[in-house]
Amino acid sequence: MEERLAKVSCYSSFRGSVNAEEPISEPAHAREPPPIGIQQAVAAPGRSSLSKYQDLVVGTRSLPRLLVYEAVVTLVSWIPGALGLVLRKIAYPWLLGATGHNVTFGHGVVLRHPAKIRVGDDVVVDDLVVLDAKGTTNRGIVVGNGVFLGRGTILSCKDGDITLGDHTNIGFHCEVFSASNVTVGRHGLFAAYTYLVGGGHEFERADVPVLAQGRSSRGITLGDNVWLGTGTKVLDGVRIGRDVVVGAGAVVTDDLPDGVVAVGVPARVVRRRDGGAPPG
Repeated sequence: MEERLAKVSCYSSFRGSVNAEEPISEPAHAREPPPIGIQQAVAAPGRSSLSKYQDLVVGTRSLPRLLVYEAVVTLVSWIPGALGLVLRKIAYPWLLGATGHNVTFGHGVVLRHPAKIRVGDDVVVDDLVVLDAKGTTNRGIVVGNGVFLGRGTILSCKDGDITLGDHTNIGFHCEVFSASNVTVGRHGLFAAYTYLVGGGHEFERADVPVLAQGRSSRGITLGDNVWLGTGTKVLDGVRIGRDVVVGAGAVVTDDLPDGVVAVGVPARVVRRRDGGAPPG
């Protein structure tokens, strides 16, 4: 258990995948680690700065789409107060793949690859939320009906998909990262600073930088009516059943069955919600 916790807790959602074709043979001190993710894209030769921006942010080389994106971001995204809410309600659907009725966008909301972001009815996207559907082969982000995304929350894809079920409530400054697939069931409740880590780095070789050892992702699945307490971390490969409560500060490294309460680092089941004895 401790070995797995040490491994998965090294996972990072802030780096992209390593170029799999580059051999890793010489000692780390003999070379600089290759640039990865955004660094790799920015440093790629043979492309203009505009093309790189379109690939990383807009998600298409279409000039009309670029012009619309720039107009909305420049003229609408930052405006405070009621006027800003009204203008974003009108303009943001021009960028998104699909937008339901009565969707509210706070100021400073960041959209990357917006054509791969689909939002249901009665959704609230609070100030400074980041919706990043970046990837070349992924479907992107799907936000169900009645979802609330708290201030400063980040939904981040690196060629992965994120699906939030209806009436999910995500508190302030949470992050959901996906390098494959992260699915949250209906009526999920995430307290502030919750982190779902749907991917990570390998680190078996001490002579090679961690950033140069490739990435892996098995995804995360949460059932309906899961409550994650403040600061909870759910690591890659975990499945949490329905009607589960996880205490504040827990680190979930293994699957949790339906209807249990789990606490601690690593998280362990302490009781069932119906009052029965914990499983096992």
